Parts: sequence; C-alpha cells; structure tokens
Amino acid sequence: MAQQRETIANMDAAKMDSKVDPVWHRIVLEAERAVHEEPLLGGLIHSSVLYHGTLERALAYRISMKLGSPEMQEQLLREICDEAYSSDPEIAIAARADITAVHDRDPACHRFIQPLLFFKGFQAIQAHRVAHWLWQKGRRDLAYFIQMRVSEKFAIDIHPAAKIGKGIMIDHGHGIVIGETAVVGDNVSILHSVTLGGTGKEDEDRHPKIGDGVLIGAGAKVLGNIKVGCNSRIASGSVVLSEVPPCKTVAGVPARIVGEAGCDQPSITMDQILKSGA
Repeated sequence: MAQQRETIANMDAAKMDSKVDPVWHRIVLEAERAVHEEPLLGGLIHSSVLYHGTLERALAYRISMKLGSPEMQEQLLREICDEAYSSDPEIAIAARADITAVHDRDPACHRFIQPLLFFKGFQAIQAHRVAHWLWQKGRRDLAYFIQMRVSEKFAIDIHPAAKIGKGIMIDHGHGIVIGETAVVGDNVSILHSVTLGGTGKEDEDRHPKIGDGVLIGAGAKVLGNIKVGCNSRIASGSVVLSEVPPCKTVAGVPARIVGEAGCDQPSITMDQILKSGA
C-alpha cells in the first residue's frame, strides 16, 4: 500500500514538473496516450516514464536498465547517472536537444517518447554523456565500464573522452565508432556505420573535429586529426583523409570536394542526394 502511494505521488510529481519543462511535458502526455492505446506496454511505460518526476530521473532509470548486468547492478548505475545529472545540468539540457533533433530529423520518429524508450542511438549518446562526466571527474575505469556496456549493448563504441555537442542525431544507430580525441559539434547528424577514427598508432590528438551542422552519411570514415567544417556533407561510403571546408559536399575514396553543401543546414534537412552540379 505504501509503495502504491509512492508510485501515485511520483506520477503526480511527473505531471507537475512537466508544466515547466515542455520536452518532459510532451513525453508524459505521449506516455499516458501510449498506455491507453497499448496496455501491454503499461508496465514499461510506467516504470520508464510515468513513475518519474523529471526527464533526468527517467533517463537515469532507462540508462541503468539498458546497461545493468551481473557485473554492475541497475541500482548502482542509476545512482551514478543521478549524480551526473545533479552535478552537471548541461547533460540533461543536451538530452532535450537530442530528443528534439531526433524527432525533427528522423521521419520514423513521430513522438518524443520514442528515442527515450526505443532508439539505441539516442540511448547510447545519453550513456556516453554520463561516461564523459565520469572521465572528466577522473573516474576513468568506471567511464570505461560504461563505454564497454554501451558497445556490448548497442554496437556503438564512443570513447568516454570524446567531446560530443548537443542536438545530436544518430540514425539507425549501429556500428558507430568515435575515438578518444574526436570532437563533434552541435546539431550533427550521423548515420549508421560511421567511424571517426585515427590513422595509426600515434598517441596524441589523432581523431577528427566535426563542426556544427555536419551531415555524415552511412558508412563514411573520417580518419585522422582533421577538421570537417561547419554545415558540410560527407557522402555515404566516403573515406575522408583531409580537411573539409565549411559548407561543402565531399564524396569518394578518398573523398574530394564535389560541390556545395546545397543548403544552410544539411544535418537538419538530411538531404543526402548528390545532385548534378551540386
């Protein structure tokens, strides 16, 4: 009975807090509708969304449930996530931008609740944000553990030292590799099987620097400590070995400039077609 009262109180808190958080407000409304439309998912949706008072608490729960294992129980991971969100509000601000980005750019995403519950690209990025926080705090073995579990669970391998901006969409999140010294700017869209990697055994700054608004097509490999300029496009299957100027489209193996980006914000329009003369 006491547990039931606590659950009701938490659900009331979720509704109250959603009034001042538009992203969370929308997720809560969508969750309530989803339970009504598909009662068989009621347990999942209540435990993942409606039981929690904030998006931060829901994210901590979802990450812990996805990454928990006999080596580290869900409760411990949840406490780590809660600590990270409490210590650095920017982590959850970035998560809200990521949810909005996925909804706006992925035609398969029709509701804000989908990335939180179902999209492993979004979930992997949120787990990485916690791992990066741990890395910055000097808790590197724990950061490596989260990296390992994300790789095992989602087939997405992001070094905890990598710096990832906000408003990130990983579409069809599978086979993504992002190296230790890589930097990814804001509002970047990355499709499946993309590698931001090094070119050898060098131990210094050795990974790409991706500018804001870049669109990286499926299977593209960007290798070495090179800069990809803001609002550029990398065509699917390309191997980029040299700097890409802003607002250009590159394609090929090795990649070369084949034209302009074609629009102001390719990562948002998601236009991957190489038009004649573009």
